[in-house]
This record gives sequence, structure tokens and C-alpha cells, in this order.
Amino acid sequence: MEGTIRCSANYVALSPISFLERSAVVYRDRVSIVYGDVKFTWSETRRRCVKLASALTQLGVYPGDVVAALAPNIPAMYELHFGVPMAGAVLCTLNIRHDSAMVSVLLKHSEAKVIFVDYQFLDAAKGALQILSKEKIKLPHLVLIPDCDKQLSNVHSRTMIPGDLEYEPFLATGRSNFEIVRPSDEWDAITLNYTSGTTSSPKGVVYSHRGAYLNSLSAVLLNEMSSMPVYLWTVPMFHCNGWCLTWAVAAQGGTNICLRNVTAAGIFTSIAEHQVSHMGGAPTVLNMIINAPPSIRRPLPRKVAVMTGGAPPPPRVLFMMEELGFSVTHSYGLTETYGPGTACTWKPEWNSLSPDEQAKIKARQGLHHIGMEEVDVKDPVSMKSITPDAKTMGEVMFRGNPVMNGYLKNLKATEDAFKGGWFRTGDLAVKHPDGYIELKDRAKDIIISGGENISTIEVESVIFSHPAILDAAVVGRPDDYWGETPCAFVKLKDGNTVTADEIINYCRDRLPHYMAPKTVIFDDLPKTSTGKTQKFVLRQRAKAMGSISQASKL
Repeated sequence: MEGTIRCSANYVALSPISFLERSAVVYRDRVSIVYGDVKFTWSETRRRCVKLASALTQLGVYPGDVVAALAPNIPAMYELHFGVPMAGAVLCTLNIRHDSAMVSVLLKHSEAKVIFVDYQFLDAAKGALQILSKEKIKLPHLVLIPDCDKQLSNVHSRTMIPGDLEYEPFLATGRSNFEIVRPSDEWDAITLNYTSGTTSSPKGVVYSHRGAYLNSLSAVLLNEMSSMPVYLWTVPMFHCNGWCLTWAVAAQGGTNICLRNVTAAGIFTSIAEHQVSHMGGAPTVLNMIINAPPSIRRPLPRKVAVMTGGAPPPPRVLFMMEELGFSVTHSYGLTETYGPGTACTWKPEWNSLSPDEQAKIKARQGLHHIGMEEVDVKDPVSMKSITPDAKTMGEVMFRGNPVMNGYLKNLKATEDAFKGGWFRTGDLAVKHPDGYIELKDRAKDIIISGGENISTIEVESVIFSHPAILDAAVVGRPDDYWGETPCAFVKLKDGNTVTADEIINYCRDRLPHYMAPKTVIFDDLPKTSTGKTQKFVLRQRAKAMGSISQASKL
């Protein structure tokens, strides 16, 4: 259009940083973070994040550098989501369930310049740095995050080596008048999130400022958050940046209730004491709530909106959650879609259906949220949309701004994922006549345990390394607590003997504990004519064994 110009007056690169900038003014004196006796206001949170950005810059962190974090849902973890981008750097939040070996692989792959470590996970971080030191790699600076309990902090501080820093003194080195580094291009990276791939080939999913901004606003709408919500952190902030709710809560000037350990007692107590309005979590968290003993349960002071994802919540769980006063919305997404990319948006006309029918509908993955351009179920070869008859299966594909920039240092994997102009999830689904999608299987046989993805190939490779094992395959077995856990079918070499417990312990010594099998079955593995293991047969067998009881959880 003649006479128009693009300039700083009418164009600013989108970034979640602006959410904190605004809330520090609009909600200046309102509480931003609560963690035990620790409380901050939005003006204080902004000041702390700016000083964090300044301190990082003074440490030699430049725009585009990666800053890692190994911490649970604590105030420092929340501040890193703003402080690191304010320095122009890229935040890489690591799964706290990873062991030293995995942490070392991810630190090496990401080339992190700094790693912030909660005292509880200091041993894992130290072990990772020891592994890297043997490879003569320049080690990242380590910043220890002590707990609020100074006594505990001092105990762990004594294990530090010269050159390590502590969080609060580190913040104190920063300037409160530091000039925030805004992205020069809104497609610039803001975070790096690793999928649960094999240790030899980790997939680092790159998020942009633009995608994070749009997905955060979508999360506000998806969770029906009015201004000043009270959000209970039961979703790990390390997982897809807390489904982008780290930034979304700031956009609405809400209060973040931090919970180091997710327990039923902690959830009910926090809801009662802080008037929690919203929370989220995998079905594991929902199971924890509904199975809480009466001595722990407390009446809810208000309706609590819960976003769940990772696996369809069983109808019984939905019934019981609703009875307790929770309103559950089922969502679906992947690390590559910044967390939830679809939601089973409820329609009023469904209220007249029977409870069983309502539960079946709620178990569907629904349609894309407002920030996502499109979701479809397509034939992966022809790329044509499948017939919406609730029977024909195809691959779930996404298209839109909240789709990753790509996989770090893995152009081939990025090109494969985007082949045909859509993001290919590898998940199989049907589409109902109303357009709502429903997942049926995972093409890659991924096991989802407690909301975490487990690669069966990685577990199988460890089992195969045992000298007594001839053949092995891993599938998911229903678990009352975790949703599903690894179940290994193994065949021994002639003349060899080994017990199930020995195989489980063997895996636990070489993998993060949550990835190790909870069940081991000794038998021949069913094969196709070409020699491939028929995993669908094994899945049926594992399902027929029934769920592992909550009492057996590890």
C-alpha cells in the first residue's frame, strides 16, 4: 500500500520478554512467585531477571549462547525463563530425571556456556562435568541454586569446587539498569528443549521468540485464564518450558505457586492455602489426586481448571476429578509443538450425553488451538487428508507458528520432519466427522511414562548388551501410577540363566531409573516372515497382564 512504512513505531519483534515488562508495571505490587516462605512481586521479579541477564553477560555469555538449567519448579527456574532471553541467550532446561551420562551428552551437544544446578541435582551435574573433563571439552560455568533452608545449602556448598558460583551472590553481581537484549529477529531462538531420544543422537528442539509469544497467548486462552490467575506448578518447567505457561502466567499478571516435589498432599494444601485457579499435568498427576487418602484431601475453595496431556485420561479418572471439583481439559502435542498443540474443546450440546459418552469424547485430542494454523490427519505418502469417518487411520501433522524452528545440528532430521510442508508427528490417529482427531497408536512405539517419553530402542540396546540375552523387545505395560512403564520380553542364549530382577538392575545401572523395565517376561519373540518383531502382539500380551498396582511403583 503506497504511503506505508515499516519502522520501530509499528513493528516490534514478538517476544515473551514483553509480558514481564508489562506486568512489572501493571501488576507491580502483586505477588508473582510463592515458594514456601519466599514471595516476590512482579516488580521484584523483573528486577531480579534483569540482574540475572546482566550477570550472565558479565560472565561472557553472548547472544545465541546456550545456558542450561537442571532444577525443579523453584523461583530460580522461573526467573531463568526471562533472565536468559533478556541476555540474548538460549535457555536449555534439562530433565531432572536424567543421569550424569545423559546430562553430559546434552551439555556437549548444546555447547552450554553455563549450567544452573539445584542443590538436589548437584551430584548428577558434577558427574556430567567429570565425564566431559575427560574429553578435554571446555566446561560450562556451574551456578549452584541452594534451597531456602540455609542449613541444607551449606551442606551442599561444601561439595563445590573452586570457580563455582551461588545463585544469589551471582545475581548480586548484575546491574539493575542493564539494557535488555531484544531479539533482532523474532524467529531467533529463545529456548532449546531435548526430546527423549537415544543418547547417541539427541534431538534438540529449537523454539523461537515468535512461537513462544504466540503459544503463550494461546495457552492463556486454552486454559481460560482471566487476569491474575493463581497457577500451581505441577507441570515440570523443564518440559516444553512448562507448556509455555512460564510466560503465559506473566502475560496475565498471575501468581506462580512453586512446588519442588509434586505430591497429593502438596497439591491439596497449595490449592487450599493459595486459592489456586489453574494447574496441569500428565494423567499420573490426576491419578495421584484421585487416589489421595481422605486424610490428605481438602475441599477446593474454587473450581480448579486442569490441563492434562501425554496420554488420554481414563474415564474413571475424569469422573473422579470432576467429583472432587476439578474441570479437566484434554490436550495433545509434542516437544516440537511447544507442548499442547490441540485441545478437546468442550461443546455445550455434549452436556446432555451420558457420562460414558462424555468421557469418550473428552479422551479425544480435539482440534488445534487458536495459535496453531492447522492440524490434520494425512496419508503420509500421498499427503491427502484421510476420510473423517472415525475409522481410517493416518499420521497427525501440524502447521503453524508454534512449530519448532528445527532440530539443533541435525538438518536431515529437520528436513524429514517437515517433508511436504507439514510437521510429521509420527503419531497415528483417526478423524471424527466433526473434525476432532483421536490418537490410536504411536508409529515409533514410544512409551509415555508419567508424561515422559521413553525410547524403546534405547532400552532394548541396553538389554541386548547383557551377555546372557539373545533377543529382546520392549513395549509399554499399563501402570496404575505412571500410565505405562517399560515391559521387556527377552529370550536367553542357550545355557544361560538370569533373573528378571538382575535384568532390571542391569538396566537401572545404565539408564535413568524411569527408563528401566518394571516387568521382564522370558519367552520367544513373535516374528514376521522378514524377521521383524511383532510388537503389536507383545503390546496385546502386556495389556492382558493388567496394570501394575500403585504399590509396586519405584
